[in-house]
Amino acid sequence: MSNVQSAYGSADGPMIEAIGLSKFYGDFTAVRDASFSINRGEVVAFLGPNGAGKSTTMKLLTGYLSPSEGRAKIAGYDMCQDRIAGSVCLGYLPENGPLYPDMTPQSLLEFFAQARGMPASYSKRRIDEVINLCSLQEVIRKPIGKLSKGYRQRVGMAHALLHEPEVLILDEPTAGLDPNQIADVRDRLRHLGRDKTILLSTHILQEVEAVASRVLFIHQGRIVFDGSLAELHSKGSNLDAIFGELTAESESLSA
Repeated sequence: MSNVQSAYGSADGPMIEAIGLSKFYGDFTAVRDASFSINRGEVVAFLGPNGAGKSTTMKLLTGYLSPSEGRAKIAGYDMCQDRIAGSVCLGYLPENGPLYPDMTPQSLLEFFAQARGMPASYSKRRIDEVINLCSLQEVIRKPIGKLSKGYRQRVGMAHALLHEPEVLILDEPTAGLDPNQIADVRDRLRHLGRDKTILLSTHILQEVEAVASRVLFIHQGRIVFDGSLAELHSKGSNLDAIFGELTAESESLSA
């Protein structure tokens, strides 16, 4: 472990923590009273229908949005009060994350390394490492705007991994990819899950089975399930049955 990395994630408690998180937009509730914690080394899948509140919850956890109520912590840092310190421990890949289309992957990674204040020798080594890890060698000097969706996802992943974060929050990392690209991303997640704490948003149960052992399910802004993959399977024989049962339970509770 590098000297830079060893300074990260000094907290002994959960690496990701939601404490009564809520987000309101006028009369609309995007997330209500979400509470959960994820320990060091866990890979947790975040499931739910479209519009259920997955992306909003992730934005609250990363400090991208401020909660209307509650708190979010990364590696023990309150993301409202200590967002800069928390972001040192965090790699975030938003869905359709913004990338600068006129930049190349090389120049983008150099820009973000400089923005993070990474020492020159360390940043050069890390850029080389994430280029290899994300298989960007063939496109490293091509404009990002000219790259395929799959390669843009790889660039976003390389950016998220650049500073060796201990926590990764990934929002739909395989959305819009073809089957070969999906398999490639899943392989990378399995590799990263050996020593990272990962929260992975998806609505595809097959993705959960490939990379995760624990599942959070959100519906209508509320956490309606938090348990192991085996416990999730006990609720139904297939994805449709599981989604149907959990959303029905949620709707009956809110009625």
